[in-house]
Amino acid sequence: MGEKMGNLRRTMMCGELRPEHAGKEVVLMGWVQRERNLGSIIFVDLRDTTGICQIVFDNTVSDEVFSKAEKVRAEYVLAIRGKVRIRQSINKEIPTGEVEVLAEELRILDESETPPIYIKDDDNVSESMRLKYRYLDLRKPSMQERLKVRAKTAKVVRDFLSENNFIEVETPMLTKPTPEGARDYLVPSRVNPGEFYALPQSPQIMKQLLMIAGMDRYYQIVKCFRDEDLRANRQPEFTQIDIEMSFVDMEDVMAINEKLIHRIFKEIKGIEIELPIRRMTYKEAMERYGVDKPDLRFGFELVNISDIVENSGFRVFSQTIENNGSVRGINVKGYGDRFTRKDISSLEEYAKTYGAKGLAWIKITDEGVSSPIAKFLGEEELSNILTRMNGDKGDLLLFVADKDPVVFDSLGNLRNEVARRLEILDPEELKLVWITEFPLFEYDEEENRYVAKHHPFTHPMDEDIDLLETHPEKVRAKAYDIVINGEEMGGGSIRINNSDLQKRMFKALGFTEEEAMEKFGFLIEAFKYGAPPHGGIAYGFDRLIMLLTNTSNIRDVIAFPKTQSATCLMTNAPTTVSDDQLKEVHIKLDIE
Repeated sequence: MGEKMGNLRRTMMCGELRPEHAGKEVVLMGWVQRERNLGSIIFVDLRDTTGICQIVFDNTVSDEVFSKAEKVRAEYVLAIRGKVRIRQSINKEIPTGEVEVLAEELRILDESETPPIYIKDDDNVSESMRLKYRYLDLRKPSMQERLKVRAKTAKVVRDFLSENNFIEVETPMLTKPTPEGARDYLVPSRVNPGEFYALPQSPQIMKQLLMIAGMDRYYQIVKCFRDEDLRANRQPEFTQIDIEMSFVDMEDVMAINEKLIHRIFKEIKGIEIELPIRRMTYKEAMERYGVDKPDLRFGFELVNISDIVENSGFRVFSQTIENNGSVRGINVKGYGDRFTRKDISSLEEYAKTYGAKGLAWIKITDEGVSSPIAKFLGEEELSNILTRMNGDKGDLLLFVADKDPVVFDSLGNLRNEVARRLEILDPEELKLVWITEFPLFEYDEEENRYVAKHHPFTHPMDEDIDLLETHPEKVRAKAYDIVINGEEMGGGSIRINNSDLQKRMFKALGFTEEEAMEKFGFLIEAFKYGAPPHGGIAYGFDRLIMLLTNTSNIRDVIAFPKTQSATCLMTNAPTTVSDDQLKEVHIKLDIE
């Protein structure tokens, strides 16, 4: 059983001690990082959230304190009182390495069994063990530092938005299920038998209603929930910085958000982001990079060679163009010698995961062109390809032939994969870009209808409104994403603020008037009473913290995350519940 603190009150934190504190009596509390018993002297590294300092127990000071110190083991919780002194052997690895504390009093506040994981940053234990014992994993300095950056970033965001007259408003967690987007998490209602709430995928409708309510500028750092099949770096519950403004258009929203981004990077990383941030249309991003979140830290841009190979003897190319597809390639410039045939086969398998049927390639070596497709290409045709692709000795050219969506998806992701394998991505380099003029709709092959690219409340570009009924595929949206190093950090749009236009939008999406009223009747009703032009943005807060702390794992920046199968290994959630609990919410299970 642990001792009580009694009259001991902590006076300093472990990581704060410096030479100027020499001679001062202090009371420290924390966990034992490690202990070393040298016979007549015991050294203990004591750790708290600020860092580590060395405690010295000398048997000439107090036999009672020394004998108690002999019992101390890793992760025991201690309170010690003693005097700070200069160390004889300086430890330059830690900020407190010039001083130590000679202990005069010791209380063992709690003992610890041997932890199942080491409490150190370079521990290579499996992630499942880290998540099972998350409360121990969070004791590691790197994990604590990430959560501190998260807290500081939230404060920077709140301070900036408050200075700019935004009001923080909380919106409901129990809300109405809505169509579009991912599946909702459903919550049964006990007092309304057979009816369900949904946890919000985002506060989208609520923040629009706040604009109609005259709040003018709203923000919230808010939990959102999506019941979707989790890929890497997806969580079922995640955090957004949610922002909405009235009487604005795209430029207004983007301008104030550039200032917010500037403030975050300056205060958290000491980096001055150059403003204004570069703009790029969706069309340009797809043509040049194959994805709508391009990583601009390296080249390997897509090049269209369809016109060169439309009559090619290589039938894969010419038939694709006959079938209204395209042939495009990337030049892995200067790195051709880094890829063997086996490596290229591996890249082909990667491209196939994005729908490509194959990957054609040309390697330019000292001996000339090496390629399994060269024999099918005419001399002029090959020369024109190399010219168009800016091919030189040492380059590797990679090609995909298919419908544009497949070509873009496979080559765009392959481009990023090649850069990862070459290890040419510098995490300290920052490349920011706004992507604008997104399509308003995308065609869903399964549902055989157009669905909203972002959401059903996105305003079309004014000059495209007349195309809603005739050419919906050509309608561009007043939408914008902020992309940093190939990651979408935030996305938003100007919203529809007119009930007639909103009805046209629902109709274009295939909703009947009755369906639209059933799903969104309260919003349509609200539009009748004067809605201001409004728009906003939502940032993926977890992804932003990943970028600010240089980690590639979203679970590193969330205190208690879920696994990729949406489970919590620490609490064993989700779990079954008793029949009585199910009966209370009027649910009967019939699971085979």
